Amino acid sequence: MAHPRLYKRVRPSGNMGRAAKIILDPKAPPINCNVVDYSAGGACLEICGQGALPGRFELLYGPIRKKCRVVWTKGIRFGVTF
Repeated sequence: MAHPRLYKRVRPSGNMGRAAKIILDPKAPPINCNVVDYSAGGACLEICGQGALPGRFELLYGPIRKKCRVVWTKGIRFGVTF
C-alpha cells in the first residue's frame, strides 16, 4: 500500500527544462548536467562523461543558484543537498 507524501515537492516556478550547470570554480568552464528531481532540500543530478565530482560545488538551474553538497552517488547520478 502506497503512503502519501508528507510534504509536497517544491519546484522552481516557470517553465524550466532539465538542463543545469555545475560550477566548480568561477574561472573554470561549467559542467553540463540534467536535473532528474528537484525539491526544496536537494536534487538528483545526472552527469554524462564526467568522472567524479568534488564534495561541494554550485548548481545553476535557470535563475536559481544553489551551493550544493554531494550526499550519494550511483553511477552517473548524484544526490545533492542545498
